[in-house]
Amino acid sequence: MAPKSVIRSSDDYTTNSLDIARDTFTWLVTGPHPVSLDGRDFEGLPNRQLPLDEVRDHLLARSCSQSTKDAVWAHLVLRSRVEGATWTVAAVGVALPALTSVAATLSARFAGDPADVHAEVLRGFLAALATIDLYPPRIMLRLRWAAYRSGYDAVTEALASPIPVAQGFRSAPPHAPWGHPDLVLARAVRDGVLTQTEAALIGATRLEEVSVRDWAAAHEMSEWAVYKARKRAEVRLVAYLRDDGTETEADEKSAARVSKPDAKSGVQGCGTDPRSAPSSEVPRCA
Repeated sequence: MAPKSVIRSSDDYTTNSLDIARDTFTWLVTGPHPVSLDGRDFEGLPNRQLPLDEVRDHLLARSCSQSTKDAVWAHLVLRSRVEGATWTVAAVGVALPALTSVAATLSARFAGDPADVHAEVLRGFLAALATIDLYPPRIMLRLRWAAYRSGYDAVTEALASPIPVAQGFRSAPPHAPWGHPDLVLARAVRDGVLTQTEAALIGATRLEEVSVRDWAAAHEMSEWAVYKARKRAEVRLVAYLRDDGTETEADEKSAARVSKPDAKSGVQGCGTDPRSAPSSEVPRCA
């Protein structure tokens, strides 16, 4: 029988995929026999059976080492692949703080139904759960980036879609989000000015609160290489917008937003040598 917390009438409210995942995970860790891990199997965790919501709290703690996080996540991923159902929900539940943060960030810049973005974020996470390499470190960070890319692609595709026009109406300039930063990046990719990876890099580190350090770690690159790649891409993007005969004032503002190196336009003091710049705070992943 399905847990009561997941059963809702369609008249109650529109439920999105992350809501369902949260409710189902809550059911798994509630009651006399919650789904648990043996903390004795993982260095850094208490030596007892730990319900998965408690495991999640330990992984989010600043004192938790990266090796402990990776060991737990390798265990969760393998059990999800071998046993499916329950442990897949368990992995999603432990990842919910990161997935919720990603979905909220992407939805904030999207005028459509946020449930669509949330579904794509979850889909990207589940796809990576089945394929991610467990040997390199920072397993959860790489899972988070897979979820982000999936949601980002959905937002970009939606922003780039033509706006329906009813018959009998005269043509008019496109409505928002024509000058939206995500749409500017999507147009640049479409026209071959940027690659998908370069657009994702600019979008994440200029428009989101994502540090170059974390982006570099997730993509197995050095910070300095990421800074250089972003600078080259932004030079091409600005030149593209200046040369575009259809450039609008909104486009100019978008270009400035992704290229201006002020203290708030990125992370770790953009425009400075990253080796001497402080790290910025970003939402943490388990």
